[in-house]
Amino acid sequence: MKFISWNIDSLNAALTSDSARAQLSQSVLDTLASFDADVIALQETKLSAKGPTKKHLELLEMRFPAYNLAWRSSVEPARKGYAGTMFLYKKELAVTVTTPEIGAPSTMDSEGRIITLEFDTFFLTQVYTPNAGDGLKRLVERQIWDDKYREYLLSLDAQKPVIATGDYNVAHFEIDLAHPTNNRNSPGFTDEERNGFTNLLAAGFTDTFRHVHGQVPNVYSWWAQRSKTSKINNSGWRIDYFITSERIANAITKSEMIDSGARQDHTPILLEIDL
Repeated sequence: MKFISWNIDSLNAALTSDSARAQLSQSVLDTLASFDADVIALQETKLSAKGPTKKHLELLEMRFPAYNLAWRSSVEPARKGYAGTMFLYKKELAVTVTTPEIGAPSTMDSEGRIITLEFDTFFLTQVYTPNAGDGLKRLVERQIWDDKYREYLLSLDAQKPVIATGDYNVAHFEIDLAHPTNNRNSPGFTDEERNGFTNLLAAGFTDTFRHVHGQVPNVYSWWAQRSKTSKINNSGWRIDYFITSERIANAITKSEMIDSGARQDHTPILLEIDL
């Protein structure tokens, strides 16, 4: 099976705007459609609490006519038009969709951060992990999230193998970002967040990219928009992942980034696995 994950940073902007950035996003969507994946996971959709509009649905149907949708938006008391996730999955697939709450702190369970698809023999779940925030103002809550999320994946793994993907908002090791020394206490590279990801893998999960590629350097999934040269200089971070239950890691045949051209911010990631 073939799975894709992408932090799209506003589905509405990608679908309906005619800005230069939106045109780059639309080009990425066209690229994703060409892969004919079984499932596409999107994070940071930023849709309203009511989800995709009629116009959004029409535009998605034009690009992805073979897919059903499952979406989850941020709802009160969380911020409006914030976070959010969506799955596009092939219409012939028999899945059960759930939108779990994990006992996360503050409004995190209301921010539309997790959707899970249950297949006959495995779970596919996506996450948009909360950012620790400017000044690390959300770091304590983020640590609680990491513990609760790990417990959730373990509850799935006790039933059947798990494939988990999304924007985890953490670069695990120094090799996973271009300038580790300069970012030692930046959101996404604190010891606390890195330890959270270490603990997740230690609980019985595999970072599929490292499983396939080993310690290859200079491969990233995100480049800061605020720096015009971040992607040109490959000054990036690897913060988007496919992870799997350890017991199905040997079924992985491909785990890599998908080229998003000149578009900065996140690039899509791809997993192929023989299930």
